[in-house]
This record gives sequence, C-alpha cells and structure tokens, in this order.
Amino acid sequence: MWSSQLASNMNFPAPLAVVGFLAACGGLFLAIAATLIFWFARKPKFARLTLAVIGTGAAIYFVLLVGFSLSSREKALARGREKYFCEIDCHLAYSVVDVKAKSDAASTDYVITLRTRFDETTTSPSRPREASLTPSPREVQLVDGTGRVYAPVSTAGTSLMTALRPADSYTTELEFRLPKNASGLRLLINTMPAWPDHVVIGDENSWLHKKTYFAL
Repeated sequence: MWSSQLASNMNFPAPLAVVGFLAACGGLFLAIAATLIFWFARKPKFARLTLAVIGTGAAIYFVLLVGFSLSSREKALARGREKYFCEIDCHLAYSVVDVKAKSDAASTDYVITLRTRFDETTTSPSRPREASLTPSPREVQLVDGTGRVYAPVSTAGTSLMTALRPADSYTTELEFRLPKNASGLRLLINTMPAWPDHVVIGDENSWLHKKTYFAL
C-alpha cells in the first residue's frame, strides 16, 4: 500500500509506524514496571539492566524518528497531482482541481476546489471491499512566501469529514481571504495534529518533518 514514489503525509509505512509507536509505549510501560519491581525487591543489578534497556530502546526510536524527519523533503505538487494520506489499511488522495481569484482594493479572495478520492487500489486484502471510511480530521491552510498562514473563511460543497467507499470521490470549495500583496502561495492539507503524531516515525506532523504542499 505504501510507496516512496507517492506524494504522501508519510515517508515511512504507516502500519509499521503505528505498530512501532504502540510497541514503544507498551515496552516503556513494562520496562518501567519491571525496574520498580526489581528495585523494591532489592535487586539493583537487574533494575540498572532494565534501565539500560529502556535507554537503548528510546535512543533507537529517537534516531529513527529524527532520521526519517531529516530525510524528508519539502514538495509543492502541481495542479491535479494527488497527495495521499495513509489510513492504516487504505489511502485517501487529495488534489486541487480548480483555483479562482477575485480582488478588491484591499484583499484577494481565493476559492480553491479540492477533490477527495478513496483510492480503491490501496486497500488492504483484509479490508471488506465495500467498507466505508471516514477521513481523519483535516487541517487546510494557505501559506504565503513569508510563512504567514491563512485559514479558510468559508467552505461549500461536501464536508471533508464525509465518509467514502472505495472508488468514491467528492469536491469541497474552500474560500480564503488574503492581503492583496500576498504572494508565493501554497496550500497545505494535513491531518489535524494530535500529540502522538509528533512522535510517530515518518509522520508529516512529527518533529522536524518537511511538508508536502500544493502549488497554486
């Protein structure tokens, strides 16, 4: 399902990233519990050994987390190209299909038509073929050349939280109001950040990870 050739919110296979995160959390909990048990059982040698295992595991995870973030590259996708979001056992693809601009004396309104598609070729063999998928909460922003971020002032069409079945698609219109002199615009679509995302290997929301934008 995952490919390094896809423009994606991950540069590491999502199932492995999730399993790795859960395994790291579970292993940390068990190791700390074991350390406390050994300590109160007056076996400091085993307690120190367990702490060493915790430190080694944490170091390996940290190296992988930072390594995949540093190996990521910022991208700006041309009109019509898709950015994939891994939903563990399937993929959703987003693309910009139209951009309209209207200016007045002080500002410019941009209406961006975004297409959401459930790529049926990326479903896991174990997933029921007709099972629907509700997208994870998405955050959509316009970013100008100075790094200033703009949120939509209105939306129309199908909500980005609408469930899809394999091969389904829909469009959503998002309106942004920017100062007239704003330039170098890029659209960013990402999963609304939650705290685990920052420590999931290869996730676009993880520390130091570069973003994949849409060029306008």
